[in-house]
Amino acid sequence: MPLTMSQISDPKIAFAYLRPNCVLLTREPSVSNVKTLGSQLKEVNDATLQQLQEYVLFPLRFVLKVPGPKKDKLVQAVAETMSHILENTCVQSWDTLHGLFSELCLCLCSPTDPGKPADTSEELKLAVLQCLDALLHAAYGDIVFKLFEPIMLPGLGAAVSLLLALGEKEKSRDIQAAALKCLQALTLQCDCTQEHVVPSSEEQHAIGSAMASFLPGISMAVTRIITGDLRQGHAVTVRAIKFWSSAVRLVLEDVQLQASQPLKTPSSDLGRIAQLMVPRTQDWVKSTVGKLSVLLKKIISCTSAHRHWRVRLELVELADHLLARCSHSLGECVGLLLEALVGAVNDEEPRVRERCEVSLRDVSQRNQSSLNSSSGDMTSSTHTFTDVLSENLHSLATSLPRLMRTSDDQKKLFVLNVFLGYLKVLGPLVCVVLNSAAHLERISKALMQVLELDVMDVSIVEERSHSSSIETSSSAPDYYTAHIQRKHFLYFTDEKILSVLMEICRTLGFYGNIYLLTDHFLDLYRQSSSYRKQAAMVLNEIVRGAAGIGVATESQGLRGEGDGCSATLKEDLEAAVVSVVEEYISLNNWHLITVSEETDRDRQDQQLLSPPRLLSISNNDISKINVNSLQVIPSSFGSSSPSSSTPTVHQLNSNIWQLCIQLEGIGCFSQALGRDFRPLLMTSLYPVLEKAGEETLLVSQAALGSMWDISKACGYPSLKELINENSDYLLSDISLNLQRLNQHPQAPRVLTVMLTHSDCSLLPLVGDIVQDVLMALDLSYDHTAALFCSVLHALMRALARWFPSSCTRTNESATSKQTSTDQEVLDIRQFLLDYCKQRKLAEGIGIEEDNTEDLEVPPPVECEDSGDMEAPDVKAELPSHLRISKDVMERCIHLLSDPSLRLRLKVLDVLELCVCVLSEKGDELLPMAHRCWPALLQRLTADDPLAVLRAFRMLCTLGETCGDFLRRRVSKEVLPRLSSSLIRQAPISAKAGPIYLHTVAYKLQLAVLQGLGSLCQRLDLGEADLDAVCEACLPYLSCRQPSPLQEACLSVFRHLIQVDADTFWFTLNELHCPFSYTPPHPDLQPVQLSGMDRPRDEYSDNVLKLLREEFDSVSVTVDQKIS
Repeated sequence: MPLTMSQISDPKIAFAYLRPNCVLLTREPSVSNVKTLGSQLKEVNDATLQQLQEYVLFPLRFVLKVPGPKKDKLVQAVAETMSHILENTCVQSWDTLHGLFSELCLCLCSPTDPGKPADTSEELKLAVLQCLDALLHAAYGDIVFKLFEPIMLPGLGAAVSLLLALGEKEKSRDIQAAALKCLQALTLQCDCTQEHVVPSSEEQHAIGSAMASFLPGISMAVTRIITGDLRQGHAVTVRAIKFWSSAVRLVLEDVQLQASQPLKTPSSDLGRIAQLMVPRTQDWVKSTVGKLSVLLKKIISCTSAHRHWRVRLELVELADHLLARCSHSLGECVGLLLEALVGAVNDEEPRVRERCEVSLRDVSQRNQSSLNSSSGDMTSSTHTFTDVLSENLHSLATSLPRLMRTSDDQKKLFVLNVFLGYLKVLGPLVCVVLNSAAHLERISKALMQVLELDVMDVSIVEERSHSSSIETSSSAPDYYTAHIQRKHFLYFTDEKILSVLMEICRTLGFYGNIYLLTDHFLDLYRQSSSYRKQAAMVLNEIVRGAAGIGVATESQGLRGEGDGCSATLKEDLEAAVVSVVEEYISLNNWHLITVSEETDRDRQDQQLLSPPRLLSISNNDISKINVNSLQVIPSSFGSSSPSSSTPTVHQLNSNIWQLCIQLEGIGCFSQALGRDFRPLLMTSLYPVLEKAGEETLLVSQAALGSMWDISKACGYPSLKELINENSDYLLSDISLNLQRLNQHPQAPRVLTVMLTHSDCSLLPLVGDIVQDVLMALDLSYDHTAALFCSVLHALMRALARWFPSSCTRTNESATSKQTSTDQEVLDIRQFLLDYCKQRKLAEGIGIEEDNTEDLEVPPPVECEDSGDMEAPDVKAELPSHLRISKDVMERCIHLLSDPSLRLRLKVLDVLELCVCVLSEKGDELLPMAHRCWPALLQRLTADDPLAVLRAFRMLCTLGETCGDFLRRRVSKEVLPRLSSSLIRQAPISAKAGPIYLHTVAYKLQLAVLQGLGSLCQRLDLGEADLDAVCEACLPYLSCRQPSPLQEACLSVFRHLIQVDADTFWFTLNELHCPFSYTPPHPDLQPVQLSGMDRPRDEYSDNVLKLLREEFDSVSVTVDQKIS
C-alpha cells in the first residue's frame, strides 16, 4: 500500500487503490474492513471520489442490505463511512437518493414495529442521523423535490414519524437535536452554513402540499418536545421551536394559499395513497389554525418566561417569522403571536429586547404601509389586523384586574408587557382605538383597579418632617429622591411592574388624544374618591408621555412616518396642564387633613406637668425616690389609643398619598412644559410651598421634590433662585393671607419654607412681614403661638445661617491658646521662686516694694473730638438682623411658661438661635439674657425632662456667649441642682440594663455630662463649684456605667483639667494611683497619695486613661522606675 503525502487525484489510481478493500468488504463484512475502507477514502480527493461515489457506496449499502441481525458497531461504522462520502460528494441520482434514504430509515426503525425507533445504541442512532442529514444536504439539483411527490407520501410520512419519535422519546440531547435537524433538512428549512437548494414558487407549493398531510402530527409532536422536560436543555427547545415555525410557515404561507391554483384531481394510479393528500382549502385552513392556536398557547406559556434567553429569543423569531409570512392565513393565531412578540418588549436580556423592538417596528411598518395601500385586499387585511389588535387589547384590559389579583409577579409582568406591546404596535392607531368608548372605559377602569394603593401603613401618618432635613435637602437636589417613600400597591410589589404600568400610561399619552385622555381621567378623578389617587398617577404620566418624556427612546423605532396623533401641539399640552393643575390645587383636593387633631397633644402636655417628673432638677425629697426602679414617663407625642386611631388611619393615609401624587404631578407638568411652565408659577408655586412646610414627612418630601423639578424645568439653578425670582407675588400673597389667618392658616408655613431655602437678599423684603407676624403673635398668643413659633424658628435658623456669629471662632482661638500654654515646658526653679514670693506677699513682707515696682501709670487719654462731649449720646441703630433677633427674643421669653410642652420646646430652640445671632453684640445680648433667666431657670428646675434637656442646651449656649455674666447665677441656682441630679441618677444608670439607653432619663444624663465641662471652663467657676462638679461626676468614671456616660464624664474631666490641672491631677491620683513616686533627692519628703497601692477597681481604667492622656504620668513613672 503506497504511502502518499497528498490525496489521490487520478480516478484510475484511486479505483485500483480502493478496489481490493471494496471486494473484501463485500465478502467479509466486518468493522475492521469498514474502517480500513474509510481510512482509504480519506486519501482520495473530492473530485475523484465523486466519480467513484456509487462504486464505493455499493459495498457499504450491501452490508446494510444483508438479511439477518447485524452488530451495532458494524452499522455505526458503515454510517460514519457513508457520512464521509456524502459530505464530500453530491448525490445526482434519484435512485441513489431514494435507496439510501430508505436504507438509513430502516436502520433507525424497529424490525418488529417499523413505526417506532429501534432499540439500538445511542451512538448508532446518532451516526445514522448524521448520515441522513449528510444525504439530504448532498442531494443535487431538483432530485430532492421528488421526495415530495404524491407517490412518496407513505415513505415520507414514515420518515417524519420516525424522526419525530426520536426527537420526542430519546433521552440523549444530541440525538434529539440531530433528529430535529434532519427534519429541518428534509423540509428544506435547514439553517446551517452549508449551501442549500433554493426552491422555486412551484416547488415551494409542492413541498407545502406534501407537508400539509403531516402538519397535525408534526405540530403536536414538536409542541410536546417544546413543552417537555426542562432537563432536555435549551438547545433542543430552540431547534424544536425553529422546526415548528418553519413547518407551519411551509404549509400556511400566505403567498401559497393566495396563489390561484386549481385543485388537481389525484391520479387513479395512486390508489389508496390519494387518501393521504390534503387539499389546502379555506375550511381546512380554518380548522387547522383553530387547532394550532391551542398548541401555540401552550408553547407561549412555557417559553415566554423560560430561564434561558436563547429560548425566549427564538420565541420572538417564531412570532416575527409567522406574522411576516402567515398573518392572513393564521387568523385567530395572530393575537397569540402578537402577545408572544410584545411580551418580550422588556426582557432582561438586551439581545431579546433589541430583536423584539426590530420585530415590532417591522409589524408596525407593515401595518401602516398597508393603510396607505390602495389595494382592497390589503386594506381589508389591515383592518382585520387592526381589529385583532384592538380586540386583544380590549380582552386583555378586561382580564387585567383578575390576572393582577391571581397571578404571580412573573406572570403579571408578562401580561403588562403584552399590554404595552399592543400599544406600541398600534402606534398612532391608538387614537382610533381610544375613540371607542368601550375601549377607553375598559382600559381606564383596568388601570384604576390595578393601581390601587395600600394605604393601611400606620408609619405614613406617624412620620414627621423636621426643619433640619428640609434645610439639608435645599442644598442637595438628590436628597429627596434618596429618601422618598415608595408606594405600596394592593396587587403587586415588584418595582418592575410599576415601571411597566407607568410606561403604559406614557405611551397612551404619546399616541392618544391629550384632550380626550385628560377629560376622561379628570372625570374619574372627580367621580369617586377611591379612583382619585390612581387617576392622578395616570394623568401625571399621560402628560409626561404627551411631551415625549420617558417614551422618546423607544418611540423613535415605533413611530410611523405619518403619525399625526403623536405630534401633540404645545398649546394643547399647556391647556391640558392648566386644567389638571386647577383641579389639583382646588380647595377640596388640596387642603386635606393629614394629621390628627392637636387637642390630644395639648391634653397630654397638661398631664405631663401635673405629676412629679423623674428628672426634674428640683428640691425633691430624695428619700421618696426608689433608686432601684425606673419611673415610666408617658410620651408627649404618643398617639391615642388604638381603638380611636384605627378608623382614621385609612383616610389620613389616603389623603397623604393623594397630596404626594398631586405634588409629583405638578413636578411632571413642569418637566413637560419646560420654561413654558413659568406663567403657571403664579398659581402653582404658592400651594407647593404650603405643602413643603407640612408636618407630614411624605408630603413635605414630595413638595420639595416638586420644587426641584420646577426649578430645573424653568431654568433656575437652585431653590434659592426659584424663590428669590418669584418672591414678589409670594410675599404679597403671604401678607394678605396673614391678615385672614382663620381662612388661610397655611400662610406662615409658606414664609417658613421661603426663609429656609433663600438667602440674606430676602431679608429686606420680609422685614415688614416679620413685624406683621410679631404683631399677630402679640394679639393672639393662645391660638397662633404654635403656628408662629415655627415661622420664628425658621426665621432665626435663616438668620443664623446668613449671619454666622463670631463666638465659635473666639472659642476655638481661646482653646488653642490654652492648649499651647499647657504644652509649655514647666520650669521648676521659676515655679518655686514665684511660690515663695506669693507666700511673702500673703504674709505682708515686701508689699511696699512690690507695689512701687508693679505700679503702672495709665497713659493720658487724649480727647480726639471735644465737640462730641457736648453732643447727646445717641445709640447707633442696630442692623436689621440683630433688631429682628431682639424682637423675636422678647416675644419668646413670655412663651417659656406656656402650658404646651411642644410650644415650650420650640421656644427654647428659637431662643438658642437668638442668642447665637445676638452674640456679636454683647451689650444687646446681656440685658436679654438677664430678662430670660428666671423663665429659663424654671424650665431647668421644674419641668418635663424633655424641656430640661432643651433648656440645658440653651444654658450651654448662653455660657459660651455670655461668659462671666452668668457665673454667679449658674453657681448659685443651677449647679447645685445639676450636681444633685447627677448624684441621684448615678446608681440607677449603673444598675440599669440596655433598655435604659432609650429612656429620657439617660438622654438627660448624657446631655448634662456632655455640656457640663465646657460650661465650667467657659464660666471660669471657682474651686468650690469645681469640687461640686467633680464630686457629682466621679461616679460616672465607673466601668459599670453605660459607655456613652463614661465617655461624656471623661470629657468633663478633660475640661476641668484645663481649668485647674494640679487640683484634678491630685484628685485622680487620690482615687487611683498604681505607682509610687520616688523623690529625686533624699532630702525631699516621699509623696503619699490615697490611691497608691490600692487594688484595681471599677474606676481604674478611666482614671488611668485620663492620667495618660492629660498628664502622661503613667509613662513618666514607668521610666523613672526603670532608671
